[in-house]
Amino acid sequence: MSKKFETTLITAGRNKKWTHGVVNPPVQRASTIVFDTVAEKNAATMKRQGHTLFYGRRGTETHFAFQEAMVEIEGGAGCALYPCGAAAITNSILSFVEHGDHVLMVDSCYEPTRDFCNIILKKMGIETTYYEPSIGEGIRDLIRPNTKILFTESPGSYTMEVQDVPTLSRIAHEHDIIVMLDNTWAAGVNFSPFEHGVDISIQAATKYIVGHSDVMLGTAVANEKYWPQLREQSYLLGQCVSPDDAYTGLRGLRTLSVRLKQHEQNSLAIAKWLETRPEVDHVRHPALPSCPGHEFFLRDFTGSNGLFSFVMKTSNKHATTALLDTVHHFSMGYSWGGYESLILANEPRSFDTMRTVSNPNFEGTLVRLHIGLENVDDLIADLERGFEAYNATLNG
Repeated sequence: MSKKFETTLITAGRNKKWTHGVVNPPVQRASTIVFDTVAEKNAATMKRQGHTLFYGRRGTETHFAFQEAMVEIEGGAGCALYPCGAAAITNSILSFVEHGDHVLMVDSCYEPTRDFCNIILKKMGIETTYYEPSIGEGIRDLIRPNTKILFTESPGSYTMEVQDVPTLSRIAHEHDIIVMLDNTWAAGVNFSPFEHGVDISIQAATKYIVGHSDVMLGTAVANEKYWPQLREQSYLLGQCVSPDDAYTGLRGLRTLSVRLKQHEQNSLAIAKWLETRPEVDHVRHPALPSCPGHEFFLRDFTGSNGLFSFVMKTSNKHATTALLDTVHHFSMGYSWGGYESLILANEPRSFDTMRTVSNPNFEGTLVRLHIGLENVDDLIADLERGFEAYNATLNG
């Protein structure tokens, strides 16, 4: 029976073998799984790679329900679970590389991803080359015989560039290179990774899937070709999550569609208001033409969310501090995806270390907002107070 995506979010992972007749799969906590007979133990051992109770680290029915739901939502053949988004990224990469390999990493990647490449992979003898987010066909020039992974993140962290993922995937596959995507911004809802050539779709489920800023959780959904290796290598690396966290992620899926739509509605209203502000040089919201790669957003995405950035016309650390210290409804925090609004700022010189091949060379401060579920008028009034403090400091 065919069904719309909103219905899938409600029904995914609710197989009766996991729910046992109740609406939500129960939280099944277990480290040891016990067997009554040798035959029963041997059967579980043979089937341990599937959704079979074998040992707590392989998962319980709570985990199986969440994994099954993620596969139904994003596609692919299987889903591995991790204690946070960074663990999902690093362990997905580690599952496929070895000494002497080469990784192509988008220059606008999540900062911990860059640190992992520059410190851990380097120590292992694995070289990373960063590439400009809008490189497109030019990625061919960076591919080497030992290139193992092409890592994408679209939109990019902070600067929000939308990548041409289908083109990058097509070229990578011509060279048998694995394509990974940090798909957190789209939450597995607004971008279909496997329809656009991605092999492994990674999310910080901490963000929109959980949606309430109270659980750390990561997911990686792989296609049929790479799922067995991702599954077994991640298991060998000791990756597992608590059943309570898996349950919270599963519960978050049920309201994901309606939350994202409200985040999107609120953020677009504020982004368009910011375009009218004299202090703002430009807004980097993927759904607006001023964002790099907007044409790929229109082609490949089905919607947006609450996370975007804008660039001020000037850079003044004291004025920026005044803005940040004045706003009330916007809190400063290093995550996003919850119901609350957040604000962070980066002065231009910070991109000297955050970027290595495609420094955007902003003259003004970049401010990243996550627009929550508060009333839009209240949020705009809050930002107006912030701009007043900004201007008073700048002109004082």
